[in-house]
Amino acid sequence: MCAAGRRRGRRQRALLCAVLLAAWQAAWGQLRYSVPEEMPKGSFVGDVAKDLGLQLPEIRDRRIHILDKGRTQYFALHGKTGHLVTAERIDREQLCRLVEKCVLRCELIVEGQMQVYRIEVEITDINDNAPSFKETELEERMDGGDPARTGTARIRVTVLDANDNAPVFSQAEYTVRVPEDVPVGSALVSVTATDADEGLYGQVKYSLKKVSDLASNIFHLDSESGAITLLESLDFEEGNYYELEVQARDGGQLFDTTKVTITVTDKNDNAPEISVRSALSEISEDTPLGTTVALLHVQDRDSGANGEVRCSIDEGIPFRLEKSFDNYYSVVTARELDREQVSEYNVTVRAADGGSPALQSSAVLALRVLDVNDNAPVFAEERYSARLAENNAAGALVLTVRATDADWGQNARVRYRLAEGRVRGAPLSSYVSVQAETGALYALRSFDYEQLRELQLWVRAEDGGAPALSSNVSVRLLIVDENDNAPQVLYPPPGAAAGSGAAWSGVELAPRRSEAGALVAKVVAVDADAGQNAWLSYELAKATEPGLFRVGLHSGEVRTARSPLARDAARQSLVVLVKDHGRPALSATATLSVVLAESVAELLAELGSAADEAAAPGEPAAGLTRWLVLAVAAVSCLFVAFLLLLLALRLRRWHRQQLLPSDSGALRGVPVSHFVGIDGVRAFLQSYSHDVSLTADSRKSQLRFSAASCCDTLPARPPPDEPAPLLGDEDPAAALPASSAPPSVSFSDHFRP
Repeated sequence: MCAAGRRRGRRQRALLCAVLLAAWQAAWGQLRYSVPEEMPKGSFVGDVAKDLGLQLPEIRDRRIHILDKGRTQYFALHGKTGHLVTAERIDREQLCRLVEKCVLRCELIVEGQMQVYRIEVEITDINDNAPSFKETELEERMDGGDPARTGTARIRVTVLDANDNAPVFSQAEYTVRVPEDVPVGSALVSVTATDADEGLYGQVKYSLKKVSDLASNIFHLDSESGAITLLESLDFEEGNYYELEVQARDGGQLFDTTKVTITVTDKNDNAPEISVRSALSEISEDTPLGTTVALLHVQDRDSGANGEVRCSIDEGIPFRLEKSFDNYYSVVTARELDREQVSEYNVTVRAADGGSPALQSSAVLALRVLDVNDNAPVFAEERYSARLAENNAAGALVLTVRATDADWGQNARVRYRLAEGRVRGAPLSSYVSVQAETGALYALRSFDYEQLRELQLWVRAEDGGAPALSSNVSVRLLIVDENDNAPQVLYPPPGAAAGSGAAWSGVELAPRRSEAGALVAKVVAVDADAGQNAWLSYELAKATEPGLFRVGLHSGEVRTARSPLARDAARQSLVVLVKDHGRPALSATATLSVVLAESVAELLAELGSAADEAAAPGEPAAGLTRWLVLAVAAVSCLFVAFLLLLLALRLRRWHRQQLLPSDSGALRGVPVSHFVGIDGVRAFLQSYSHDVSLTADSRKSQLRFSAASCCDTLPARPPPDEPAPLLGDEDPAAALPASSAPPSVSFSDHFRP
């Protein structure tokens, strides 16, 4: 019972040790198994999935595979069970002829995790080879028959040399070191044996007694000279040590043996080998720093310094090389990636050994950088502006905005839309629209410059990323004026012109004694257009007396071209043509009626005559004239009373200022234009004479007094001893010179829209 318990405890401890050993090996990324040689293909070697803690779905999803270090794939991973199985029949004598312990090494690559696990499989020997002899047949002659036969002969004895000496090698062991690059046919070493006998018994022949099949194919022994020559090229990596047993035999079958040891020294004849165990072909540009993109294995079949490998990577790229373990290297990201700067990388990894001269090799990793939506659309211009002629057709193309996105694919697909806004109380989208794909901006309605002269809006460009990035640009749309408005005459007002056979409804008065250049009237017109289309010019199109009046080209002032003559008709009709500067030009006409008269009585008589001519039968023309005369007289009286009151107030103020002390300085700094005499009053009346109108019929008739007719009754300049009246700041005539003419008003200065 005690013995059984002890045995059970030993088994448990052994099992525990085995489990701990397997766990330790798995933790350090190395597994060890053993399998006999000559096992059939598919034989079980070890449960890799269990030992590494891998689940079966992980084996399929993570792209796990076995890679042998040799030239032949001896092992494979069963995808359904996770077992390591043999992929070929394994012959230990063929793989490990010169070594006592035969170990094959392979690697388990987990591409999804960029991990490598080393696996060692020991190939154990089985007794699958029978002994063999070098000489399959040996024949010896002395008569040993049964019965034995005898014979007699006459013997003549001549004493000859007896084979009593065996061949003797000059050395018990021959040792030679040769480089692996020694030429084929070279003599590596010569063995020498001597025999003290003479004749046939002293002749020595050499042969190989114990040699492997590999060595017999590489080395040749000359049976006569004992020279060992090279039949095939040596390869240090295939075999670096050979042991031959050479036999020297004389003619009497006596022999001696010696051992020949050939050591092959390494030469740097193998360049480093770079194997890509696992690599990514695509990587996102927002990948964190230190991400592994490739796992490389680097080895050199040479030994010593010739097998020492140094690895490097190209400079100036966002990757670096890190040594993982043993001969494994990882290519990891060293800085942030930007697909918009570099979209593809060809990463070159170089390996150089320590030989002299050094041998090199390289491997290229092709890596494509995947796009991330990290760039907003950028417009081709900082701001856009366009000019659109008014009266455009609905749907007219205004301009095209264009934005580009440095990203790729869907992230670079740009769509356009209008930002929210309102124009004159209406949504902006009712005025213009933008095509989402092309960025073309269209006018949805016909624009009128006189109503809307400028349209300010924002266009947004948005990419197709998730989340989307966007940017805005300002668009300024200027409505260009077209000459679509004819000039509009403000004075004389519409309907004031005298038609054919109609009475005069508007009358301008001019004294017959007017000099050339005297102001008679002013035609005032405006144009709703702008710029050149609103520049107006005036010309006299028709006149009763063609040479009597002229019109200012830009001012519209009607002046006398010469002094009126007695033969000139009292009633003059003028047609003034007003044109703008558009292309084509638009125009309007204004008709003026001018009465040449010396006094109010003459004016009234002329007006009465005109009214009688224009009156229809039965219309009371005399009553109309009477009321017109009364209205003119009443307005004149009121105007004169106002002037007298104003003068009285100014005189009183001036008198008070005269009573102040002379050193008070009250009059210092008062402009000279404030001291106005009777000439100033006359100028005031002349300036404002055209603002007094008497209308007998508010719809048809209008009367204007000229400066000369209103001021004929005013006395001349007061005597020198009479002080001139002082007019205050509110007196409109204070700023006018005594002899100035009525001011002319330019439409371009006062009526420009």
